[in-house]
Amino acid sequence: MAAEDLVIGVDGGGTKTVAWLARLEEKASEEILGRGQAGPGNPRAAGFEVAQANIEAAIAAAFADAKLPARTAAAACFGLAGAGRAAEQGRIADWAKSRRIAERVTVTGDAELVLAAASPENVGIALICGTGSLAWGRNAAGAVARCGGWGYLVGDEGSAYAIARAGLQAAVRAADGRGEATRLLEAFQNELGARRPEQLIDAVYAPEMTRERLAALAMIVFAEAGDDPLAKAIVTTAAEELATLVRVLSHRLRMDAGSYRLALSGSVILQQALLRERMLASLTQEMAAPGNVVCVSEPVRGALALARTASPESKS
Repeated sequence: MAAEDLVIGVDGGGTKTVAWLARLEEKASEEILGRGQAGPGNPRAAGFEVAQANIEAAIAAAFADAKLPARTAAAACFGLAGAGRAAEQGRIADWAKSRRIAERVTVTGDAELVLAAASPENVGIALICGTGSLAWGRNAAGAVARCGGWGYLVGDEGSAYAIARAGLQAAVRAADGRGEATRLLEAFQNELGARRPEQLIDAVYAPEMTRERLAALAMIVFAEAGDDPLAKAIVTTAAEELATLVRVLSHRLRMDAGSYRLALSGSVILQQALLRERMLASLTQEMAAPGNVVCVSEPVRGALALARTASPESKS
């Protein structure tokens, strides 16, 4: 198979990078020749050198899975968390060209992949909710906008990190007597091996407690949300924050209620039905509900679609 017949799609997130290899022809879009995976591909969170090494490793694994020698493909699209701005995109694109990964290279943020995977017209709103959160949209006129995605220190509302942090705050407030009693205190102690509440400090501030590991503690809040009022309130607040991201974009892009497609992706929004249902209920209450909802479990499909549709002159 000649290099000009191949296209590469890459989805790089905070915990892993997925690369798929396929044929360039649109009619072969459903056939995946090879799949590869490596570590985090978010250049801002992992660092550019680490992200680039993982992108290259995932692509090499995809070629190996396809039982093909690695070569320069006709086109490639990298959709990366932490690469939503021109500065990050240009840096990654320049590196990819220097490595001769593809003749044509497109670099986007990760939300663009989600919408491309869900909408053949590439029109609608994509909402990502995993470790972090972000909404991005494009209307029929081609206007684009984003909301959220400011990172865990000042943003990421509704995300796993925000939910875990809110749960831990509720737990320690209960331990102090500053807040309501909650099952979250015992649940976090059991999960983190803290025999006494004050030992939560050692667990939470341990060097090995990365942002991703702390975000994974959101599962404790979801597990208790059925019986614990505080845990349920945290999930409800997160759902309302996510709905706000979508609602703001729908208004900014002039998408009427009931007329736009909402593409959902990210481990939290896909796996937690309670969060998803309350987010959609909030949108309905605010008269901003989507016309239809698509759950996207493999955003890398959108990377292949964007790589195929990029013009030969595209160098971004």
